[in-house]
Amino acid sequence: MAGELNGRSVAVLATDGVEQVELTEPVKALKAAGAKVVVVAPKPGTIQGWNHMDKGDAIPVDQALDQVDPAGFDALLLPGGVVNPDQLRLEPKAIDFIRHFVQAKKPIAAICHGPWTLIDAGGVSGRRMTSWPSLKADLGNAGAQWEDSEVVTDRGLVTSRKPDDIPAFNRKMIEESPRAATTAEAAPGAPAEGALASASALPRAGGPCWCDGSRGASPCTRPCVPTVRC
Repeated sequence: MAGELNGRSVAVLATDGVEQVELTEPVKALKAAGAKVVVVAPKPGTIQGWNHMDKGDAIPVDQALDQVDPAGFDALLLPGGVVNPDQLRLEPKAIDFIRHFVQAKKPIAAICHGPWTLIDAGGVSGRRMTSWPSLKADLGNAGAQWEDSEVVTDRGLVTSRKPDDIPAFNRKMIEESPRAATTAEAAPGAPAEGALASASALPRAGGPCWCDGSRGASPCTRPCVPTVRC
């Protein structure tokens, strides 16, 4: 997997109470694949990791939430832990940060309780996904199609249930990238299906494409997902 994500920047949004292994192991995998990874939290300094019911390590924060622009990232990782997403849901800036990735159709990978915040950010309706089982009802009530699988991928959203699923979760995050890049080269401007590659495969401002169903070959004025091949 080395080098597959060279040039990509991934934000990891978390706070105190994060399930430590659900942050550290995906971060290792992303870095091994060449991605630049930035841990973002509502406060600077460190956040407290947990190993299920036991206190874990203090995890360094790279950037505080109020000092970072989500537009500077290609993808988002949401680790779990019960307390972590529960606190983030009470942080309007955190939900706004996540909402950027949802609305911009950038890749998001969320594990365990991590998908909880996607409800508040409007990112689950109509999506196939999984999570820790206790979130099944909440996600279903928000319009998601919940599955009991170790990893589920749906249009750039990768989700898993628990720490035991981390190997499959990491592989799917990264395996989707070269597949999407190949698709984009074969059909320039076509929507990318791969997770971490999909954001970079979208046409950028100034590129000719057909956006939002409007027919024509006029240049884009913003990043868009074309409904037909450019």
